[in-house]
Amino acid sequence: MKKFKYLKISNTKKLRYIVNYFRKNLYIIFLPGFMSDIEGKKPQTLLKFAKKNKLGFLSLEYSGHGKSSGIFTKGNISIWSKDAKSVIRKIVKKNNFILIGSSMGAWIALNQFGYFRSKIKGFVGIGSAPEFLTRLMWNKFPNKTRRELFKTGKILIKNGGYEYPITTQLIKDGRKNKVLNKKISANIRVTMIHGQRDEVVPTIYSNYVLNIFRKAKKKKVIIKNGDHSLSNKRSLKRIIKELKIIIKDIL
Repeated sequence: MKKFKYLKISNTKKLRYIVNYFRKNLYIIFLPGFMSDIEGKKPQTLLKFAKKNKLGFLSLEYSGHGKSSGIFTKGNISIWSKDAKSVIRKIVKKNNFILIGSSMGAWIALNQFGYFRSKIKGFVGIGSAPEFLTRLMWNKFPNKTRRELFKTGKILIKNGGYEYPITTQLIKDGRKNKVLNKKISANIRVTMIHGQRDEVVPTIYSNYVLNIFRKAKKKKVIIKNGDHSLSNKRSLKRIIKELKIIIKDIL
């Protein structure tokens, strides 16, 4: 099932992706989170679902992620959003699609509305984390951590069992990518799915995303005892269930 491909962006940049190709069918696009790849349970489960239901599917690894080229600490929200845009344009082309963004992927997904609004027919957020670099990191850093970041340009942050390298340029770029103060007018289904016990991103962030949308059919789903990843069988089953509701509304 894992037939990974590479898209050459430039002489020095190539992005790894996985696709279930259909020339005229609806696509599901999965945008992974911070430091995630396309070998995890969520993209593989969604790929399997797409194949079973004869739907297109696309997921990618941003530069510096997984086996895509690039150095992770040189990436940022602007670069990764452009990566997603480039792969979507090249692979999905004129097809309509549903966006699914996991954690940081929901932030990247919100940036795609500026490029593909008429083609986006639904949006699912999983543990959505827009603006996490400022709101969940920088604003909560003690002064000692902030001074270290400015002095060295990079620090390692531990959060919820994860360890993240954070750079000064990443934080600065995050400030340029504000999305929660914007409004998106789209007559689509927008469903936010969040784990009740998310140890990384508070569930209120799903509300923040829903508040961006006007005219949308909005829904928030809290998975009891769910964590940030929502990659266990029960959580994946619920994600698929909500995806089916959106697809039924479109087709």
